[in-house]
Amino acid sequence: MAQVTLSPEFQVVIPKEIREALALRPGEKLEVLRYENRIELIPVPPIREMRGFLRGMDTTLDRDADRA
Repeated sequence: MAQVTLSPEFQVVIPKEIREALALRPGEKLEVLRYENRIELIPVPPIREMRGFLRGMDTTLDRDADRA
């Protein structure tokens, strides 16, 4: 398990093996979440990569009889 040190400016460096495994690039956005007693960093894909990710999804649903 890799360890990082919090700088006086509250910055950390993501270890190289983690950056390479997740294909992280400089300038990439990360979502920062507090979950229980830990910090999670989640890469945010560019919006262009999200285009069409729901293609083929079944959008039909059963409605109650009183709904048109």
